Amino acid sequence: MSQPFNKIKSVKIRRYKDNRKYGVAATNVKELLKKGCKLLKLPCPGAHVCLYADGTAVTEDIFPSLPDNTELVLLSREQTWSGVACDISQLLSTDQQTSEALIEAAKGLMLDEQSPKRCKILADLLLTLEDRSVLESREEDEDWFQGVDARFKTKSAYMKYNCESRIRGYMKEVDDAIKIIQKAKVRTEFLKTSKRLVEMLKTAKYNGCYFDRTEKELDRLCTQQGWFTCKGSFDQDECQSRHSINPYSNRENRIVFSTWNLDHRIEKKRAIIPTLLEALHSHKSTDINLNYFYRLLFTKENLKLVHIVCHKKGAHDLLCDTKKIFRRTSNTDKGCQKAKGKKRRLV
Repeated sequence: MSQPFNKIKSVKIRRYKDNRKYGVAATNVKELLKKGCKLLKLPCPGAHVCLYADGTAVTEDIFPSLPDNTELVLLSREQTWSGVACDISQLLSTDQQTSEALIEAAKGLMLDEQSPKRCKILADLLLTLEDRSVLESREEDEDWFQGVDARFKTKSAYMKYNCESRIRGYMKEVDDAIKIIQKAKVRTEFLKTSKRLVEMLKTAKYNGCYFDRTEKELDRLCTQQGWFTCKGSFDQDECQSRHSINPYSNRENRIVFSTWNLDHRIEKKRAIIPTLLEALHSHKSTDINLNYFYRLLFTKENLKLVHIVCHKKGAHDLLCDTKKIFRRTSNTDKGCQKAKGKKRRLV
């Protein structure tokens, strides 16, 4: 036997469907099987060993090249192993009847796990399994409220405030546009428009209902349990990655949800506000179809909830509808305007 085969190698072995790992030192596969079967109480006849990561069979030729502490699975004659996918399949099998059992199984798999990729998969799975969305009050789920102002006693109240804050931020961006208006007359009309928009927002309670799971189904953007689904970028009908999140379930999801965007399909700064300012340069605020601009700026008619990955920051190339910028003048008003016009011509 050549020198490499005489070198003692330390590996970690485990049984099929068992998360516990044991260290074994051997000079070859035959010795490994003998020690492993004795340690794990498996019959030696027909026993074989393979790589935990991908299920590759470990032969005498492969064994010398294995790095120390390689993870292996010891199998009996009738058993097979196709890699880490087997663990995931086992974890999600119908044998696991409760979330508690799944959580314990996932935590067991993470013990001594060395692969960052597998650790990330298991960590994400645990985050989903440890769902406390059914809990609503601060007393029931204190961890969720860490960092949240004490005045908020329920998750829904805070989430409603969270949405209101975003909408208030959009209104502030509208107000800031006054800085670029030079004509006093236009500034006056703009201030009237801004005031009316604020009044409309106050009546709608700043549309905080969008994030509040206790609101009516047609008014909220989430399910009754608190699940939000990404609607995809402005130029897509749906999210291709099927992003979803439940910020009501745990504190980490609540924090991550803050990175999701209420994205304007027709852009706020590039299209809506400039169009409004242009209209006010030649018309009074009372001539503007303010309902249209309100819907574009603050409602889900033009807002899409999107995962940060699906948020395209480049120009959307969508414009306001020129037919909806101004109020429709009634026939009576038109008649009065014509009469006034004729009178002026007679003078």
